[in-house]
Amino acid sequence: MAIPDYQAVMLPLLKMAGDGRDHRLRDAVEVISNEFNLTEEERKALLPSGINTVILNRVGWARTYLKKSGLLELPRRGYFRITQRGETVLSQNPERIDSDFLMQFPEYVEFRGIRRLRGNNNTGGGGAATKVSDTFNYGSEQNPVERLELAYEELNQELASELLETISNASPRFFEKLVIDLLIKMGYGGSRKDAGQAIGRSGDEGIDGIIKEDRLGLDVIYVQAKRWQIVVGRPEIQRFAGALQGQRARKGIFITTSRFTVEASDYAASIDTKIILVDGTTLAKLMIEHNVGVSVESAYEVKKVDADYFEE
Repeated sequence: MAIPDYQAVMLPLLKMAGDGRDHRLRDAVEVISNEFNLTEEERKALLPSGINTVILNRVGWARTYLKKSGLLELPRRGYFRITQRGETVLSQNPERIDSDFLMQFPEYVEFRGIRRLRGNNNTGGGGAATKVSDTFNYGSEQNPVERLELAYEELNQELASELLETISNASPRFFEKLVIDLLIKMGYGGSRKDAGQAIGRSGDEGIDGIIKEDRLGLDVIYVQAKRWQIVVGRPEIQRFAGALQGQRARKGIFITTSRFTVEASDYAASIDTKIILVDGTTLAKLMIEHNVGVSVESAYEVKKVDADYFEE
């Protein structure tokens, strides 16, 4: 039997979790391999990168999509278990769970970058699903470079989501360290020692730390870092702005793992003091861009013919 694709793995994976216990991904790979009667050669087949096996990769992505749909949850690193929604789905005895099946869950639709538009005359007013950037349509209408770039974007989206989940489980002190590391990688803060002494030690209301804008310290930036799940509203930004004015500061950065309300963003844009708002999505993207908390798993080079070489 051929190695199943990630969609074929979804239902067996959810059934495995149906006992309500915590399960390891590695154990799930063994169970799925047995379920599909994979040969030893198929179990050991590697991705082109040569790092992970094909079956581990596909079981991992099946778990990701089930989690994004609210059918599974990750109680701790490397483990998964079924949710109440997942139990409800199992009780319905579906013949198959795939991407089309998961479209009924808004969390999945949002994660996959899909929006529902009102149907035209051909749809009878129904909600036709349209992909905003066609990010996940790997059909023949896209060339190989486009498919590669879109797959890369999907990987980064999942990585960003995993980063935010990991941060939410970290301690406040570790989050302070993370903020320091990121700002330094972005060119702020002078030395690591200087930044470490500044963050979390100012003791001023509404200010978590002070960091140099450049290595010479020609100007300073005041920092507020909140590892929150709740949305940050205008009052929090007003308090931060007031604290900056009390210090006669001109620049500030408000970093959160959640997001900002429209009112908060509008207020920050309307005042004279320059306050940059960094929400969870932006924070994760910056971490990926500057290699903070992430490492390179594999790298692919796209090459083309060097026309200059063949000139005679």
